[in-house]
Amino acid sequence: MARRSEDLDLMTASPGTSRRLAVHRYGDAGARPKAYLQASLHADELPGGLVLHHLMARLDDADVAGEIVIVPAANPIGFGQQILGEHAGRYEATTGVNFNRSYPDLGAQVLERLAGRLGPDAATNVALIRAAMVEVLDDLTPTREIDQLKLALVRLAIDADIVLDLHCDLEAELHLFLSPELWPAGRDLAAELGAVATLLALDSGGGSFDEVFSLPWHKVRARFGGADVPVPPACLSGTVELRGQADIDDRTATADAAALFRFLQRRGLIAGDAGPEPALAHDATPLTACDVIRSPAAGILVFKQTLGAEVVAGDLVAEVLDPMAPPGTPRTEIRTQTTGRLFSRARTRLARPGGSVAKVRGTEPLPDRTGYLLED
Repeated sequence: MARRSEDLDLMTASPGTSRRLAVHRYGDAGARPKAYLQASLHADELPGGLVLHHLMARLDDADVAGEIVIVPAANPIGFGQQILGEHAGRYEATTGVNFNRSYPDLGAQVLERLAGRLGPDAATNVALIRAAMVEVLDDLTPTREIDQLKLALVRLAIDADIVLDLHCDLEAELHLFLSPELWPAGRDLAAELGAVATLLALDSGGGSFDEVFSLPWHKVRARFGGADVPVPPACLSGTVELRGQADIDDRTATADAAALFRFLQRRGLIAGDAGPEPALAHDATPLTACDVIRSPAAGILVFKQTLGAEVVAGDLVAEVLDPMAPPGTPRTEIRTQTTGRLFSRARTRLARPGGSVAKVRGTEPLPDRTGYLLED
C-alpha cells in the first residue's frame, strides 16, 4: 500500500523558529471505515511513537480497505522543551497548559446546527453530525501555537470512525480509557492489547483529546435521539496507555503494533484474517472506581506493593520516610481504599503532599471520585 506523507506547518512562535506536524496516510481519502492514530501528545511519553513506527512498517505492505491516518509525533512543541537536561513534554512551557487538556467542547455548537435536521436514517444522521462538527471547527481561529496544534490534530481526526490516542503512564501496566457508551463495543481493542484495566467515563472533566470525538455523539443523542431518530456512537475514541515511560523496546513495540494491526483488520480497515480474538484480561470498570492514591506527606517514597499486585481495601501500598527525621521515627503510611489491581505507580521516589503515587483498579465507585477524574 502506497503511503502518502505530508507536513503541516505550525505558526512561528518566535523569530527564527519553525515546527511541523508529520502526517502519514494509507488507503483512499474519504474511504470507510477511517481510523486515526497518534502518539506522544504528551511529548515525554515515547512508547507510542515506536509502536506506530512498527505499525507503519506493516501498513506499507498491507492492503488497506478504508483510510488510516497516523501522526507518530503529535507534539512538536513539547519535543523541543528540554529544560536543564530534562524533557518537559507534558505541559506547554509558555502557558503551563497540559497538552492533553482543554480541547474544544463541540457539543453545544453542534446541537445548534442540528436542530430539526435529524431523521429516521442512522447513516444520514451520522453524516449530518460529522458535517456539523467540521463546521464548528472551521469557525475556530487559533491565535497561539498550542491552539493551532490542537486544532490541527482535531481536524485530522474529526470524521474518523476510530480515534486512538497513544500515551503511557509513569510505571504501569497497559490500560485504556473509554466512554461507557463505547463498551462492550470496544472490548476487542482491550482484548487485543491485553489491557489489565479499561476505565470508563463519559466526561472525565479535563477536556482530553479523546473526548472531543465521543462526547458530541452523546450530547446529540441526549437532545435529539430516540426510537425515530437513531444516533449511534459513531466514533470509537479512546486513550491507550502503553505501560510506563521506560517501557521502550522493539520487541514490546512490535507486539503492540501487531495487536493494533489485528484490531484494524477486525474493524474492516485492512484485508486479511486476524485470527481468533484473544480473551479479555479484565472487564471494564468505572473510572470513578479507580483509587488514585495520593501522598499525605513529603519524603522518600518506599513502595510496599509491586506493579500488578492484587490488593484489598486498607492494604499498605507505600510508606513515606522523612529523611531529616532520626532513625526510629514512624513513617507515613499510604493505604488503598479499594480492592483490586495496582496497575500504576509513580516513577519518582520523592513524594510531595497531594501528589499521586499509585492507582488501583477497583469495581465500585468511590465517594471522593467526582468532578475532575484525571491527574494533572
